[in-house]
Amino acid sequence: MLGLLPLANWIAGGHGAEWFGVTAAEWASGSAIALGSGFVLFLVGRRLDWWPSGWSGRLAQAATDHAGLTAATLGIVCFAAYAIVAVTVLSGRPLLIDEIVQVMQARIFAEGRLARAADAVPEFFSALHVVDVNGKVFSQFPPGGPLMLVPGVLTGRPWLTGPVFGAVAVVAWWRLARASERSPGIALGATMLMAASPFMAFMAGSHMNHVPTLAFLCLAFWGLHRLTAGDGAPRTTIALAVGFCFGMMAAIRPVDGAAFALPAGAWLLWRTVRKETRVRDLVAAGIGVAVPASGVLAYNVATTGDPLLFGYELLWGASHGLGFHAAPWGVTHTPARGLELVNLYFLRLQTYLFESPLPSLLPATVSFALARGLSAFDRYLLASSSMLVLGYFLYWHDGFFLGPRFFYLLLPLLSLWTARLPGLVRARWPGRWGPDRFVWLVYATSAVVAGVVSIPVRARQYAGGLSSMRHDYLAPAGRAGIEGAVILVRESWGAQLIARLWGLGVSRSDAEAIYRSVDTCVLEEAVTDLERGGQRGSVATDRLRALTGDSLRLVESTLSPDRTERVLPGAVYGPVCQRRVAEDRAGYTFLAPLLARETGSNLYARDLHGRDTLLLSRHAGRPVYLLRAASSDVGAPLLIERVKLDSARADWVERAAR
Repeated sequence: MLGLLPLANWIAGGHGAEWFGVTAAEWASGSAIALGSGFVLFLVGRRLDWWPSGWSGRLAQAATDHAGLTAATLGIVCFAAYAIVAVTVLSGRPLLIDEIVQVMQARIFAEGRLARAADAVPEFFSALHVVDVNGKVFSQFPPGGPLMLVPGVLTGRPWLTGPVFGAVAVVAWWRLARASERSPGIALGATMLMAASPFMAFMAGSHMNHVPTLAFLCLAFWGLHRLTAGDGAPRTTIALAVGFCFGMMAAIRPVDGAAFALPAGAWLLWRTVRKETRVRDLVAAGIGVAVPASGVLAYNVATTGDPLLFGYELLWGASHGLGFHAAPWGVTHTPARGLELVNLYFLRLQTYLFESPLPSLLPATVSFALARGLSAFDRYLLASSSMLVLGYFLYWHDGFFLGPRFFYLLLPLLSLWTARLPGLVRARWPGRWGPDRFVWLVYATSAVVAGVVSIPVRARQYAGGLSSMRHDYLAPAGRAGIEGAVILVRESWGAQLIARLWGLGVSRSDAEAIYRSVDTCVLEEAVTDLERGGQRGSVATDRLRALTGDSLRLVESTLSPDRTERVLPGAVYGPVCQRRVAEDRAGYTFLAPLLARETGSNLYARDLHGRDTLLLSRHAGRPVYLLRAASSDVGAPLLIERVKLDSARADWVERAAR
């Protein structure tokens, strides 16, 4: 139901799936193509009494008999495929702010530090998801994800991190499937489905931390199966490794780690009580979890000052956590909103999981309906996957990038049950020309359509997206031979104002709410007054909140290409605001991508106009340049130009006097 009905559209005032009508029509036409083609091929095959029997079974048996060679082949092929995706589709660059900030933190780790010292005027270098309070600069995310990127940073190839861990995940999943499935065909099929899933491949080409999390999960699955499928003989080393993998998951993505570790711990405890698992193995698993967990606690102490306080809670407050409460952007997360989000994730999975003409979850759903019994490991997979869904039901943010990324760890479960469908159909309706052959033909048709049509279209869509984040931001200075310079990065007027709000000590949550609730020009004038008066923190926040009375009358600005800016209908902009709008129209870019780069002798900082003197006075003697987009067109090339300081200072003084 959650994957077929647009419940989010029927709940008023929250998230919605405006695209559902088009998507449902695509499902209907795609299903007609897949089922119709499969049925025609089934009739033709039965008429001719021809079926390519035997080869698939022999292939699966050979893969099982030579499991080591199969694992090596899978690892090499998947690594190569995901690396190609990383370069050709995602440009080998971190594109989402989450990726950028974690690569930044990996660079900090590679420098031998946990955090950098904050600048005296942090708004020149601040960014979303970067903590810059209490004199320290570090990523808001747990340390596990950035730690996985460190080898790539040290070798100058951080974009290979995803392909490496993607390949590890596939190999570990193959090892588990081979050990847990009686049918070699199901084991190989489940592995191939996960490896070839577009959702898997595109995410594995990214810098996102979901990929190493999945790798540690599959390793934990493999070890947990060995730990629970035996005769009770001691397996202390395996138990230690299983605990460590779950601990690493939690060190990267705490919600994901808890969702799979807690049911595993309960299962091992139950087995220990029943004397099916030795106490020493249970203790070893606990020690394994404790090793990464203690590292996270120590990292938190060194950065936030509290072992239980994560960077995102320090930056955004308690509203960032799980539960039903006001979210960091001011909207209250309720059970209805949680249901909307879960509904959206499953609806998106129908498309993004396999990009097949059929709804992607349909085969797994039918498999669940046909299954007559579940193994202990099946029950664990279902329980832990349900815990994952529950965790993100309680979380306020809509996690979408390259698909419903919060449900990325459902890939193993869904791949397994999709692979089981032909066998379950054959067991229920046996016969030489039973419906299982129809299922195989529908699968084959769906794979052809996905490979020829859907996946190439999605790849082109991804390759053309986020074009402004794909630029080589260091190239303009490199081509011009610029070294030892201060390079001011021209961001949009709105982005500058948000950074200045942070610089005034306004919390991230309050800054977001105020920015979206005040006319941008009014906010410009108020922020300037506060900066001149030296008012910060709660005093500045209270004064700015008083400006939100007209929030319901605001509309998106049509004056600037930055549609996050707000305008009050009928407002008249003064010279400064007109100049800011003109600068937006002339072209702006982003500072954040530079956080993930080694910038050499040049110092890149956000252009804040008159406040630039606070930075330039500390770097007297350096040449000054301005980096911006050549126009306001999406993906416009970057342009670097020399700043004439005398005329710039005169201009700043003149505007400050107004």
